[in-house]
Amino acid sequence: MSLTQNMNRRALALGVPWACHLDITYRCNERCVHCYLEHDDLGEMTTAEIKDVLDQLAQAGTLFLTLSGGEIFMRRDFFEILEYARRLLFNVRLKTNGVMIRQPEAERLLRLGVEQIQISVYSHRAEVHDAITKLPGSLRRTINAIQFLKSQGLNIILANVLMTANRHDHAGVRALARELGVTYSLDPTITPKIDGDRSILNLRVSGSELNQLFREDDLVGDAEQYCAPPPPPGEDEMQALPCHAGHTTIYISPYGDVFPCVQFPLPSGNVRRQKFIDIWQNSSALKDVRSIRVKDLPVCSTCSHAGTCSRCPGLAYMEGNMRGPSTTDCEKSYQRTGIPSANMLRMGRTDSSGAFVQIQPLAILN
Repeated sequence: MSLTQNMNRRALALGVPWACHLDITYRCNERCVHCYLEHDDLGEMTTAEIKDVLDQLAQAGTLFLTLSGGEIFMRRDFFEILEYARRLLFNVRLKTNGVMIRQPEAERLLRLGVEQIQISVYSHRAEVHDAITKLPGSLRRTINAIQFLKSQGLNIILANVLMTANRHDHAGVRALARELGVTYSLDPTITPKIDGDRSILNLRVSGSELNQLFREDDLVGDAEQYCAPPPPPGEDEMQALPCHAGHTTIYISPYGDVFPCVQFPLPSGNVRRQKFIDIWQNSSALKDVRSIRVKDLPVCSTCSHAGTCSRCPGLAYMEGNMRGPSTTDCEKSYQRTGIPSANMLRMGRTDSSGAFVQIQPLAILN
């Protein structure tokens, strides 16, 4: 077991919020077709409020801090926030489109000791990437930023979200990552908008395309990311936790709203009205999340994929029930193994292309 895994298990045992994803803004200079956020500023936390939250997170024992958005560089106080976070000794990771990064910003990020920077690239072809971001010239500017950052010795992850608009371009983006000398990560997950709008789910790639994706050995590891902690040796997988969310990880929005995870919008409190530690320890929503074990999932606990599924409780929550199945993850498991999930057998079937076909509305499972 690695040191990080051991520390993560200790954090779980002690109830420590090991990692926090903090969105400092929803504003963005791109308008990506698949984005789940609303980009208006509805009253972001001030610099002082964010610093206070960082103080509270440090006192609660948080080590890993992801700063994201929106586009983090849209905040003029971004470097002030970052410098404060590093003074508190957070291990900081950033998510950005890189469009606003030039040589001076790259040099400053190096000086501040940022652990990792994730930058999204949707296609190696400008006409495809720029059509997705709706910002002309964005691919060129993003690649320039990656080159600046790489030249400073920073650790860069090139993130490629797979959707219908770029379904044929992942090999080209992977080749671009190799050319730039950075790590490549592929994710086929498209999520509903934060306001519940599910129209962007039409951008998901088909089952047959997922099937082909999972046959590429060097992509499967990146495409399938497991959020659930492995059960301790000898423990029944039915007693395992379905996900780290709310156990050792937490998400805070630009408005101070607290959720178990960025993909799990279950309202759990607000740091403008309560201290973070009070929310973490006493939120009834978080306590409910923490009470769930695999055995408590009415459908998923009966499934042959129960121990290996990448089921996201946040996606299940947005489908109606955090204890229910996520059809997105059911399909991914099916395409990876060729074996229908319990949910697919119960609620639908697979068509000739291998895609999941819902034949009755999803029920709220008790």
